[in-house]
Amino acid sequence: MEGLRSNTYGDDVMALANNREEILLQPRGRLDSRGAKWLQQQLESIAPRCYKLWIIDLSSVEFIDSSGLIALVSGLKVATEAGARLILCGLHPSAKLIFDITQLDRVFTIFENYDALLLSLQVSEETGSALEVACSPRA
Repeated sequence: MEGLRSNTYGDDVMALANNREEILLQPRGRLDSRGAKWLQQQLESIAPRCYKLWIIDLSSVEFIDSSGLIALVSGLKVATEAGARLILCGLHPSAKLIFDITQLDRVFTIFENYDALLLSLQVSEETGSALEVACSPRA
């Protein structure tokens, strides 16, 4: 992916990488109230840009609390309203357990890691079932 940049909030960093159709967000550290607020702002800022696929790689997130979950659910809503698809990958076992217990694993598309996601996208493109997501600008 092109265009990697980082934004700092406190001691943590969120990296963004994008190309024409997809954007990769890589929050780092903690998705607590401060980190969740930053993530939510990032997700809201990319909505008008018409990316088809929003990928959040959580492999560098050590901790997720209820604020982080709320930001992810809000991001899913924003992505859906923008005509995009939000996918999570790289959840640590403790985060995966939280998603299982809250049944958010049934709401989100979750991949084990970023490489598994890329492999799935390649298979989809080869079989002709590429992402069919239309961009609809928000009002």
